[in-house]
Amino acid sequence: MTEQTYDAIVLGAGPAGEVVAGRLADAGWKVAIVEKDLVGGECSYYACMPSKALLRPADVLAEARRIPGVPIGEDDELDPEAILERRDQVIHGEDDSGQLPWLEERGIDLFRGEGRFLAPGRIGVGDDELAGSRAVIVATGSGALMPPIDGLDSVRTWNNRDATTAKRVPDSMIVLGGGPVGSELSQAWASLGTKVTLVEGGPHLLGRDEPFAGEEVAAALRGRFGIDVRVGDKVRSVRPGDDGVIAELQDGGAVEGEELLVAVGRKPHTDGLGLEALGIELDQHGFLAVDDRMRIGGDDALYAIGDVNGRALFTHVGKYQAWIVAENLLGREVEAIVEDLGSPRVTFTDPQVAAVGKTLKQAEEAGLDARAVEVPTDGSPGASFQGKGTGGKARLVIDQAKETIVGATFTGFETADFLQAATIAIVAAVPRARLRHAIAPYPTRSEVWLKLLEKWETGS
Repeated sequence: MTEQTYDAIVLGAGPAGEVVAGRLADAGWKVAIVEKDLVGGECSYYACMPSKALLRPADVLAEARRIPGVPIGEDDELDPEAILERRDQVIHGEDDSGQLPWLEERGIDLFRGEGRFLAPGRIGVGDDELAGSRAVIVATGSGALMPPIDGLDSVRTWNNRDATTAKRVPDSMIVLGGGPVGSELSQAWASLGTKVTLVEGGPHLLGRDEPFAGEEVAAALRGRFGIDVRVGDKVRSVRPGDDGVIAELQDGGAVEGEELLVAVGRKPHTDGLGLEALGIELDQHGFLAVDDRMRIGGDDALYAIGDVNGRALFTHVGKYQAWIVAENLLGREVEAIVEDLGSPRVTFTDPQVAAVGKTLKQAEEAGLDARAVEVPTDGSPGASFQGKGTGGKARLVIDQAKETIVGATFTGFETADFLQAATIAIVAAVPRARLRHAIAPYPTRSEVWLKLLEKWETGS
């Protein structure tokens, strides 16, 4: 093997890996990054970016139809071929060459292949052996989880990668799982003409969010997009059908689709890492357990960031954790707090669901004297111009003892833009008396905050 020494080795060139590698390289460290797939990671090519490219056209068309005088008719339809072509542009045809100059400008060496631990601080990549003299950071991400359903291995299935990069619009589709991935992709393909059946075993879609959010999304998927949403049911078994796949349900019914998209969760990419060389065991869910500085086993030279540590499986959280690690390695001790507070998250369905912090139930289970205040999301003057008549609910979860916000959920038209203010209020624990001075400009949709604070003040 050819041996090379670096200050830090990063396993995985997704968003989390790129951020920590970049920050260390900018500080003068000699850094290597190892990637077996595409530089840029899952989000850039197979998740966040392509799914939003598929969802956006229907959102724009619906908003245009709400505004009198815009030359859009009820009979105007989307152009699936053009949408898929634009999606391919967004993901650069699954070509990561455009990402490489960023690494080169920082002097980061890229090793193509699967990295594996040979010993503490030593990584093998093909015929190369790399030594990380100061740190090794695992940022290998996650992949689609395949559940133990009878017959699943006997039929063709789609995971998120297949569903976000498909080259044609299928006639019909069964989607297993009503979380953000299943809900978003159900809507995206239905908007392009696919007949979709969505099966979710829990009591409502988006099971980690407030129940009303999942209920609003389910109603929209059924009403606007014609999706057959089955909530509180599960797939018992699957088998090949004449036109694709037949799924037998626990309630005794059956559904059939040309494609079967499995979107029931994620599993960390830890196979092949050679963790046995370090004597490291995974947690009960298969993730690499870390402390609040992202250290594995308290080791100042060994870290795990992003999906692989299981703390919160979001791209933005992985980038946040990358900042935490870089700060600690550069001598500025910082501990993560966002995951404990409740990470910000957005589901880009229509209605959108934007949430941060705790749900009301989670706050009560945490022992807080909590209550919720709610107003209609489209009740502000700005909603007369954007998302008119689209409905939705804005909820704040209040810690009554401290008079601070511990959770927020916004559903409705493009609610993601409300989320950063809520995140700042929660992270900084801004008391109500102070928050009341953060006025929103008129006439904007962000005046929903004024309505929420008025309700909070009056106790209604």
